[in-house]
Parts: sequence; structure tokens; C-alpha cells
Amino acid sequence: MRDTVVGTYEVEGVRVRHSAYVTAAARVLVTLAGLSLLAPPAAAHGGEAGRRPGTVREAADGLPGFARGFDRPYRGFAPANTVLHHATPEQAGLDPRPVEALTRRLAEWTDPGRGAGYLFPGATALLAHDGEVVARFAVGDAVRYGARRRQLPPRSRVPARTDTVYDLASLSKLFTSVVAVQQIEAGRLRLDAPVARYLPAFAAHGKGRITVEQLLTHTSGLPPDPRPPLWQVRGGLRAREQAIARVAPQSPPGAAYRYSDLNLLSAQLLVEKVTGRRLDALVREGITGPLGMKDTGYRPPASLRSRIAATGVQHSPPRGLLRGAVHDTNAWAMGGVAGHAGVFSTVDDLAVFAQTLLNGGTYRGHTVLSRHGVRLLAHNYTSRFAGDDHGLGFELNQSWYMGGLTGPRTLGHTGFTGTSLVVDPASRSFAILLTNRVHPDDETPSTNPARRAVATALARSVPVRPPGGGRTWSSEEPAGPPATLTTGPLRGHGRLYVGYRAFVDTGSREGFVAEWSADGGRTWQPVPGTALSGHYRRGWQRVRAPLPAGPYPAGLRLRWLHTGGRPFEGRGVEVTGLRVTDGTRVLFDGDCATAPLTARGWRLLLPPPWRLAGTPDTGGGAAFGCPRSGTDRSREG
Repeated sequence: MRDTVVGTYEVEGVRVRHSAYVTAAARVLVTLAGLSLLAPPAAAHGGEAGRRPGTVREAADGLPGFARGFDRPYRGFAPANTVLHHATPEQAGLDPRPVEALTRRLAEWTDPGRGAGYLFPGATALLAHDGEVVARFAVGDAVRYGARRRQLPPRSRVPARTDTVYDLASLSKLFTSVVAVQQIEAGRLRLDAPVARYLPAFAAHGKGRITVEQLLTHTSGLPPDPRPPLWQVRGGLRAREQAIARVAPQSPPGAAYRYSDLNLLSAQLLVEKVTGRRLDALVREGITGPLGMKDTGYRPPASLRSRIAATGVQHSPPRGLLRGAVHDTNAWAMGGVAGHAGVFSTVDDLAVFAQTLLNGGTYRGHTVLSRHGVRLLAHNYTSRFAGDDHGLGFELNQSWYMGGLTGPRTLGHTGFTGTSLVVDPASRSFAILLTNRVHPDDETPSTNPARRAVATALARSVPVRPPGGGRTWSSEEPAGPPATLTTGPLRGHGRLYVGYRAFVDTGSREGFVAEWSADGGRTWQPVPGTALSGHYRRGWQRVRAPLPAGPYPAGLRLRWLHTGGRPFEGRGVEVTGLRVTDGTRVLFDGDCATAPLTARGWRLLLPPPWRLAGTPDTGGGAAFGCPRSGTDRSREG
């Protein structure tokens, strides 16, 4: 049974706004109304709306009704005619529980009464997988404080909505970068050409060798920001453009990675020079117009003001409460149109932008980049600078905000106002978080926990399919003691072997290992060759390792240990097919429902967990493949 709910509900006293399908099993926030850029449900059956990537289409990859697993990454682009549609997580073959938990966490982060747990006044988030928008919701307030930085009375506040318009801050760099690649594809620019070839004034202070590529990958050697700030430069826009071109570098080009707003400010001057057009016109005519992103652009019109989230109260320069004017003062000094900041948008518009990238540069028949152009954006040009992987404008492989969606091909960016976009081609998923964390000032804690949570919730919603279909255990975030999965005492003779399959996606501070104990669990030793950690494998790893030779007077115990470390930056660990053999007999079979196994910090997944919610474990183990004889199945798939 399914109801349609439009309105608000409360999560621990915090109101959450949504228009959603709500199932009897779980309140899953999936917006159905107001998404003008997404195909209506009726279009899912054909017509100009394009292909709907439903789960039945993936039946060749697994059972009908399942999403293609997180452990089966895609290698290429989505079909170019993929158009976003609405779906509940269940309809998309996803687990709704991580999404439910995310809505609660985001609502909690808007509560200033939580002290250090407070991150922002308001937020809007959107999650999509394989062409399906599976969650879209808003929490908190778009306007909570007045010009004196004091909280407004509740009746005077403006709630955040799913169509709230946010200042994107540095997400604007992505639009400048797309414009730059468009000029490369048009033959007006070359990646390897010196910027000074197009902007002779840029050669000042020894910058003549800086290339277009180095601007877009932050390897130019330029300092992070203009000094003095551009708003302090007298003489108007022309004088400020000259100040950008005359800046002195801090290091030789190509010698270091240094994130710099000046790189994209310089790229703005570059694309404006070779086209003879202003950046806002290039973005409008080359990106937002063709893609139908009607709420996206610089200097939003007065007609959008009621939907715009407020940002800071600025005193230097004296600008007062900002709502609809760009927060970044250097962008403000450039008239609100800057290569590094200035774009305002909604989660709906950014969803279309993200799906366009997944489609290879095309959406609804409109092509803004070729597939080669998208590959340029997503190519890692900075592999020599460990931890600073970067495409053209886009960051790559950054677990500190990409969380469980992190991978070598994952691209995205963050913005100072508390925004983030994460696009994962391997799972054809993307996660968008827009907040007004700088309202009324930028003294709030980092938004990174929320950024990671949004991306990781989506990653954990996309299922993995355990090989063999047996009992599978999951550990996500062992917040305190390590998560342990421990057998009872096992008795055997001669050499014993442990075997299992593991899907491991953990951050740099986490680890997963099998350990053994021969003294009743008082001391534990790692089983050699079983330590696994890290992102990016996106597949099951098979482990088979010998155990120390007996005898074991007190019996041999095994445990699987997931050690945590904050911040959690991965999807977690799944393990299946747990077996111990002596080469001829199965001494322990984890697929047996009666197997002696104690779980702390692990949860048992039924296949799939959200479809069989409430289904009792039948016991006896036959449904989970308990061996009826002493056959050694340790070598089976």
C-alpha cells in the first residue's frame, strides 16, 4: 500500500519539507511535484522523454527488480537519451533505509541547540541513481537570521524548500570549466597553449609559460586569492581585470598543486577574450539555456527572491544581509559574474547538469559537450600530486566529501557556502547538497560531515549482490569498539583453512581483517594475508588462508574485525561465504542459520533486506545452504 504525502513532518522537532511517495514500510522522501526539468511519470512509458532506465532493463545483470549492484561498476557513459525520472528507492531497486537515516541526520544538523552538532540553518538535497531521482527533500530554513545576525521569530523565517535557490560559490568553477572545454572543442583554445598567446597582458611577472590546462587544474603556480581583494581595487571592472592579469605567481608552472580562485578568474578573462562574449552569456547560451536550467545563472532576477536562501551579513565591505547577491566579495567586485563564483541554482537544475555529464554531454537531445569533452573534464591531469587528483575544473577521487561514492572516476566539487556535487560514473549516481552554512556568518563548523553523509547514503542504498546468494553481514561505521563477527570454538585436526568473500570500501583510517584465537578469545592474532582496506575496488575479493596448525585444546575461534576511524569515508564492509575447513570437512559454515556466530556492530542482510523486511529466519539453515554432509565447499564460488 502506498500513500502520497505532500507537506511537512517532524524529525525530533525539526520540520522536513517534501512532496513524496511514502510506503507503508518507510517514509521515503521522493519528490513527485515541481520538477519541471525531470520527465513526468507518464513519460516513462515512451515518447520524447527518452529512455527510462528501469530495473527490469537490468534483468540480464541479476534478478528483475534489483538495481545493478554497486559491485558491478559501469565502464562507459549512460545512454545519451537517459532522462531523469522519479522513483522511490524500492522502485529503483535500492535500499531505502540509508536515505531515511540521511533525512534525520540532515534535520539534526539544522538545530542550533545541538551545539557542535549544528552545521547550517537550512539545506536541500537530491540523490539519483541510474536515471532515477530517488530522494529530494529540504530541512531547516532558507532565512533564519536578520541583518543584525539575530534569529528571527519563527513566523518571520523562510523555510528551505526543494526548489530553494542557493548561492553555489565554487561550484561555479564547473560552469566556467565547461565553457572553456567548449572553446577547446570549437578550436578557439588549446589546452597546451600558453594563456599569454590569447591574453598578452597575462605574461606579466614571468607567467608567459602558464598553459590553459594549468589554469583549469590548479597547477599554474598562482596564489589562492587576489591580494588586495578585488573590491579594494579602484577603477571599476576594467582595473580589476587588469589586476587579475598582473598577479605574480608563487611557484613555477606545473611545480605544485595549489587551489586558487585566480585560476578560474583568469580562465574567465580567457574565454571572454576568445569569444568576445561575457561569461554569463556563454553559460546561459552554452549550458543552462540548452539544458533548460531555468533557475540557474548569475545575478538572479527579483522574481526568484522569495525562493533564494540568505547567506552572510557582511560589514567589510558593508553589504548587509545577502539574499540574491553573491556572497564571495571578489565575485561581487566583478559585478556578480566571475569565473570562480557567482552562479545560483537549485538541486533540480544541478541534477540535469549532473545527468548530462553521465550521458556524455547530452540531455533531452541537446548536446553541450562531446563525449571527448566530458572525458577531458574527468581525466586526471594531476596524478603526480598524490591526493590532489584533478580534471579540468572538476576534482576527482576526494573521499573527504565524496564519501562512499569515492573512486578514481568520481568527479565533483564543493563550495564555500556549504554546497557539494558528487557524480559517480561507475554507479551512474550523483548526490547534491546545497546549504546556506554562511548564514548569518561563516563561523559554523565544516559542512564536510554532511557532504560525506549525503554521498555515502546513496552509495549504501545501491545494493551489492553477494556471490553465491548466502548469508551476508554488513558493517558500516564502527563508532566505538571495532565491529566483530566471532565464531564459537571450532575443533579440528591438522591444518585448517578459512575462506570467505569480502566487499571492502573503507577510508584511510579503517581496516578489515580476520583474526584467530586459541585461548578462548583472550588474545587474538591476525590471519596472514587477510587484511583488506581502501576504496575503488568495487568488487568482491575472495580470501582463502591457512590457519596455524593445531591442536587447539580450548578450541579455535575466528573473528572478522572492522576497525573504524573518524571520519568514515567509505561505504563499509560486507562479508559472505564464511567457512572453516580442514581440507576435507566443513567445520564452520556461515550460511547455516544455526552456525555459532556472535555479531557486534554487524547486521545480517537478507537478500534483499528491504524486500524481505519482516520475513522470519526459518532456522535449520536449509534456506541458506547449510551443508547436509561433511563436504568441503571452501573452493566453491
